[in-house]
Amino acid sequence: MRCVKTFLLLILAFAACTAVTILPQRLVFAQGESYTFYCGNTSSDCKIVTAVSNAALYKLTLNDICGESTTYPDLDAAAFISSVNGEIIFTEELSDSVNYYCKADLPFSVILYGTEINLHICVKQCGVTVASPIIFGGY
Repeated sequence: MRCVKTFLLLILAFAACTAVTILPQRLVFAQGESYTFYCGNTSSDCKIVTAVSNAALYKLTLNDICGESTTYPDLDAAAFISSVNGEIIFTEELSDSVNYYCKADLPFSVILYGTEINLHICVKQCGVTVASPIIFGGY
């Protein structure tokens, strides 16, 4: 009986240590309609993995995450930038979108045109995508 109790205590201790290690790995953004993880070292070898639900749990199964993004039906870009202590570095206007490239208090970054960028916001009529460091792939 004593061996069983000791074994159970060891399992509980292992579970507690595992929880302390895994649980702090939160999402960078509140999950929107979908959540995308960028895995790899650079944009050239970036694997794009999208979760439509339970992104925080899905994140636990991934390695080499180098960025994250999510899409919202709408978003006040100025308020969002302010909420992450962001600063717009440059803006890009395309025929179907406006893109904001920013410095902010976010974990991932890339160098664009000689400047560190770690927040990219793409505003379209159909929704807003936010990413750290930038939106890889297409937008």
